[in-house]
Amino acid sequence: MFLLAVAFLAAAHQIGFTDMPRLSKGLSNMVVLVYELFPPSPAAIPSALEALAETVQMAFVGTVIGFFLSLPAATLALRTIFPPYITTVVRALLGLVRTIPALFWAVIFVIAVGLGPLAGTLALSVYSLGYLSKLYYEAFEAVDQDVLDALRCTGAPRLAIVRYGIIPESMNTIISQLLFMLEYNIRSSTVLGFVGAGGVGLLMVSYIETLQYSSLTTVVAMTLVLVILIDFVSGYVRRRFLPAVRVVKLKR
Repeated sequence: MFLLAVAFLAAAHQIGFTDMPRLSKGLSNMVVLVYELFPPSPAAIPSALEALAETVQMAFVGTVIGFFLSLPAATLALRTIFPPYITTVVRALLGLVRTIPALFWAVIFVIAVGLGPLAGTLALSVYSLGYLSKLYYEAFEAVDQDVLDALRCTGAPRLAIVRYGIIPESMNTIISQLLFMLEYNIRSSTVLGFVGAGGVGLLMVSYIETLQYSSLTTVVAMTLVLVILIDFVSGYVRRRFLPAVRVVKLKR
């Protein structure tokens, strides 16, 4: 315990956490910032609505593209259908894609295609591909083997087993995880604008750079309302139509 306390104090000193004059000045600056954040500026509402619409479009298109790519990728990763030399390679590639955060994918695509929502959409597509593929192949492998064996007895090929056995048995999970991925991407796409990938984050950056803090408050408040609304709608749909499905939460 003593060593842990020493390590904590050493680390805190190293990062400047024990610099009391600096912390005191920072607290004073925070008071000034909070004063400048209010009241919110109504003039920023039109720009905020446009940016939020772009954010939702990015998340929607990116999620849909990632979804359609993840289904064949998850199928190729099935150990119950394909041999190990295929599933091992596919899972390794999906693991690599999943390891890279959406923000870094956004940086890559900003370099590749330039600033704007296209880069953000591509980043969310790849990010969705990585996570949905893992969630789906785990759900597919949990399907009752009796169903698959019955199809094999009829001489059904691999893709037919997936189409008529695995997909129907996993449909609730597929839809539920898709809804959560859309919800997650809307939240995460608000950050992508900070690296130039479009959406409401780009508008926030412009207000920060020009010191328009009251306009920033308007954008943040409207973004919060959007996220709460999306959470409510997504949760309602899952509870109402998919009550038996457990949604796997992603680490943020």
